[in-house]
Amino acid sequence: MVSGIVSDADHDRDEELVGPASRGDIASFETLYRRHRDRIHGLMWRICGGDPGLAEDLLQEAFVRAWQKLDSFRGESQFATWLHRLSVNVALSDRRTRLRRVKSEIYLDETVERTAVGSRDVRTAQNSDLEQAIARLPERARTVLILHDIEGYGHSDIARMTGMAEGSSKAQLHRARKLLREELE
Repeated sequence: MVSGIVSDADHDRDEELVGPASRGDIASFETLYRRHRDRIHGLMWRICGGDPGLAEDLLQEAFVRAWQKLDSFRGESQFATWLHRLSVNVALSDRRTRLRRVKSEIYLDETVERTAVGSRDVRTAQNSDLEQAIARLPERARTVLILHDIEGYGHSDIARMTGMAEGSSKAQLHRARKLLREELE
């Protein structure tokens, strides 16, 4: 695997490891973890707005969940695709939980969106202007932008994953791109 991209050979090796791992072979699962952790960490880092602690927590939660649900992997898609989707669901579930907690602590008008993005102490390699601008986007706009433009999901998939209407997904993407252009100019 090079730069987080899974080749056909890696896909074949993943498939050879999934069976033993689903039967409790920890060494096989550790190999899957090492092969996919960087890509999943990058996904989590972007979704949580560049908060390194939260990204690490979400990475660990995603792999714990993958270990628990590995026997549900039916091989209808590549393991990397299944893991990616599971990881997105972990991140979105965490976001919903955090938003519920914030709403229960402080009344929020529905037009106000939480924009806290956590610590700005991001590793130097990840400290590009674009990454910083994405991290400063409002959470819903950032999530849609990442899922659509970076991860390649369509609006219908994003709507299903986030629980928003497809039109809202499109509107949030338009909003995110507009805010990014303004920020980067």
